[in-house]
Amino acid sequence: MLDLSHKKMIIWEKGIALIKTIYQVTNTFPKAEKFGLVSQLRRAAVSVVSNISEGEARWTSKEKRRFYEIACASLVEVDAQIEISLELGFIKKNDIKELSDLLNECFAMLSKLKTSR
Repeated sequence: MLDLSHKKMIIWEKGIALIKTIYQVTNTFPKAEKFGLVSQLRRAAVSVVSNISEGEARWTSKEKRRFYEIACASLVEVDAQIEISLELGFIKKNDIKELSDLLNECFAMLSKLKTSR
């Protein structure tokens, strides 16, 4: 494994925690959602961390910001899919406190990165 700077970023660590939490939460979804919301949520969560990593590997500030914007968009996608999952009764609001906290923390950090780099 490469010893790269993005792995030392708090947002990257929070993103990994987000992925783990999404995997745990989606393990309780109906089997019929395996190729629906489960797959979509997991891919969107992985996309957050992937784009943070790729952004950090870019040379220019403009390129870095663009990947942080994509990571932020993937985070918003996760949020929308969690809302859908709540509406469909796959999860309950009181069961996703940790997930909600992670989403808000990651969004705040990515918003700051998008404007500071």
